[in-house]
Amino acid sequence: MTEDLNKEQNKYKLNLPETTFPMRGDLAKREPAWLKQWTDKKLYERIRKSRKGATKFILHDGPPYANGDIHIGHAVNKILKDIIVKSKTLSGFDAPYVPGWDCHGLPIELVVEKNHGKNIDPAKFRELCREYAAEQVARQKKDFIRLGVLGDWDNPYLTMDFKTEADIMRALGEIYKNGYLYQGSKPVHWCVDCGSALAEAEVEYEDVNSPAIDVGFKVVDKAALSQVFGVEIAGDTYAVIWTTTPWTLPANQAVSVHPELDYDLIQTSKGKLILAHDLVQSTLVRYSEENAIVIASCKGEVLKGLLLQHPFDNRQVPIICGDHVTTEAGTGLVHTAAAHGNDDWLVMKANYPNEKPRILMGGDGKFFNSDLVEFDAIRGLTRQDANKVILTKMLETGNLLVSTRLNHSFPHCWRHKTPLMQLATHQWFVGMNAQDATGISLREHANKAVDETEFFPSWGRARLEAMIKNRPDWCVSRQRNWGVPMPFFVHKETGEPHPQTAVLLEQAALLVEKTGVEAWFSLDGDAYLAQYAPENAADYKKSDLYARCLV
Repeated sequence: MTEDLNKEQNKYKLNLPETTFPMRGDLAKREPAWLKQWTDKKLYERIRKSRKGATKFILHDGPPYANGDIHIGHAVNKILKDIIVKSKTLSGFDAPYVPGWDCHGLPIELVVEKNHGKNIDPAKFRELCREYAAEQVARQKKDFIRLGVLGDWDNPYLTMDFKTEADIMRALGEIYKNGYLYQGSKPVHWCVDCGSALAEAEVEYEDVNSPAIDVGFKVVDKAALSQVFGVEIAGDTYAVIWTTTPWTLPANQAVSVHPELDYDLIQTSKGKLILAHDLVQSTLVRYSEENAIVIASCKGEVLKGLLLQHPFDNRQVPIICGDHVTTEAGTGLVHTAAAHGNDDWLVMKANYPNEKPRILMGGDGKFFNSDLVEFDAIRGLTRQDANKVILTKMLETGNLLVSTRLNHSFPHCWRHKTPLMQLATHQWFVGMNAQDATGISLREHANKAVDETEFFPSWGRARLEAMIKNRPDWCVSRQRNWGVPMPFFVHKETGEPHPQTAVLLEQAALLVEKTGVEAWFSLDGDAYLAQYAPENAADYKKSDLYARCLV
């Protein structure tokens, strides 16, 4: 009886090995001890020593901004990269990992402005930015280590290290020396809230609802128009453009047509209109025109040079030719304002190389008081308010043919989530098609480097090739206080860099190596020029812009 009972009880028992492992993982408490053990044993340094002489595997880690605590994006980024580095180490490679931080720029400025206000002395502002960046580096470094990421955490690279700041300046000098750096007033993405130009990576696209208007530019010379179309033309004729940015019309400098497209002269109830043949039907539907008559047709190239009366300013603008004109939407004639669009700037540059953009709006997003602003009612207005005034004015003049609303994608600031504008401001650019002393462009050098690179995965090559092929010139300057300066002395009238730029830049870099960028900002330009380049020193001044980080 007893024996049967013992058998019954034993069948519910398990024979388990005795171990020193705890029953629970308790990782929140145990992981810090492991990390401390790795540090105490100098694990990273020992790995480097053991792999010395092995084939190198270098992971180039794009630095995070030194602003704010880490988030899930940081964690995913750093953990995945750490897995790659450790796996390469286990595979026998010498795979060091040197972490770093981007310590300059707008993200840090915005936090400092929020905490301390905007009206701060520039030198004090840069001091606060440096202090804040240092605090964030320490916080993020602690958290990255806590994630178990192995690296040379005692010797990270920081863009605000004095030596790094000086080397960024030297890199700019090399770009200038090779002929790739130029300055000019060219449209860039501009954020009114940031008060600065933005890079492409800082631009997001969101839907907006904008006015969509058809505007007639009256042809000035009827005899020239008759000759173009080969028929006698009486009465007023309008070249019609379509735009979703009425506020850019005061900056209009031309109307663009495609040289190879067909254009029709149409008799309508709104007068005689010039429209692209492929868009006539859709445009007439938009105008509710049922009895329009085609009078004559011609190629776009024949229209080049015709003068048009601006819809509300007392001036005339020409018709020009540009390959950027399409028949995807609108009228096939494009309102062209070199101050507010890259295509516009390029086509104006091609047709009128010496014509400057009509810059009528300031960085605050308001029309400023300038002799160029002929329509007085828009002075001091924002884009939105100017739209209303301009539409009202064109209704009075009869140049507004149709006005509707359109939902469409539009560039926004990634920080403020507000609509951007294309605005021509004085900037420094790296020219992708600029040529060095050998006659080879930067774009060609980049393509050659891509050809010589092996990609994993292979589709990465096509993506990079497409980016380089279509990339516009790179704006490398900013109108802010916290950053590496554009270390150039420029002519007070022409803006051209000093002929002894190489010497002046290197001396400035040596100063920055000792005390940081403040050495440049506090530099007495006149005394500096008198010491290193006394000839014509009075004709030059320091550049007041700073560079986007180039490392």
